[in-house]
Amino acid sequence: MKHIHLLFCITFSISLVSFSQIEKERTKGVFYKISLASTVTINKEYTLAQDDDSGPLINPSAVFINNTIGYQFDRRTMVGLNFEYNYHSQQGLHFFPAYLNLQHNIIVDDTNVFARVGYGTLLGMGKSFEKGNVYKIGVGVQEVFQNNNSILFGLDFTRKRFGYRTLEGLSSISLFLEFMLF
Repeated sequence: MKHIHLLFCITFSISLVSFSQIEKERTKGVFYKISLASTVTINKEYTLAQDDDSGPLINPSAVFINNTIGYQFDRRTMVGLNFEYNYHSQQGLHFFPAYLNLQHNIIVDDTNVFARVGYGTLLGMGKSFEKGNVYKIGVGVQEVFQNNNSILFGLDFTRKRFGYRTLEGLSSISLFLEFMLF
């Protein structure tokens, strides 16, 4: 009887140790994101002729490079502090927005569907950078990998108010691709 009792204790101990070795999914903590986004325009001079030098059909009109440090509260909600560089080639404008954003996952699964909003300021980093305010709203999809890192893809609507008494404005819709380290 003592042998059966000893065998049961050993088996129970091994099962506890083996279950404790399974890595749990992280649902909260600090994260870092890097992002590349672009707005696109249709080339009005584009023709289908092969010998014509009208250029490509789709031209990028603005480029956004973003770095985010943030905190994820649970599987649904996260906040981030963003520092971004924007260059609008058609207008020749440079911006350096610093803003806070809130992201909420509407559908939580291995592939999350989310909505996000952000508000901040356009920092005047020099003579060529505009000062003002920035507003953002976006939707997208987040693919979470086994190591809790993820890739995000979606659309952002951005509104920038700048110039004398922030009377000038610039609105854009951009496609973004982000890599998140968690």
